[in-house]
Amino acid sequence: MKLTINYKHVESHKSVETEVARHVAKLEKLLQSYSPDLVQLHGAFSKTPRTEETSFTLNLSLPTATLHAHRNAARHRHGLHCANQLQESLQRVGRASEKTPGQVAQRL
Repeated sequence: MKLTINYKHVESHKSVETEVARHVAKLEKLLQSYSPDLVQLHGAFSKTPRTEETSFTLNLSLPTATLHAHRNAARHRHGLHCANQLQESLQRVGRASEKTPGQVAQRL
């Protein structure tokens, strides 16, 4: 899996990076059926100056679909809960592909 994380107006923290590594490991288990070169995960931490909120956005690009997740939070680690949303979406896509192979992209 190709992984890129951008920080806009936010300093990277070691605790956040360890949480990201934990979530990436979970995603890799769910994505074993795909070639690692075809899967891309893009993440972005950004801080809104007016509200001092941190937002975290995840985009998972698969050969059959693209999944998005977004979360606003007061703390960096709380923003990572959008990774759980992404995992749930990925599990739904997996269940849909088991029922009707080849039509996953149409259901998203």
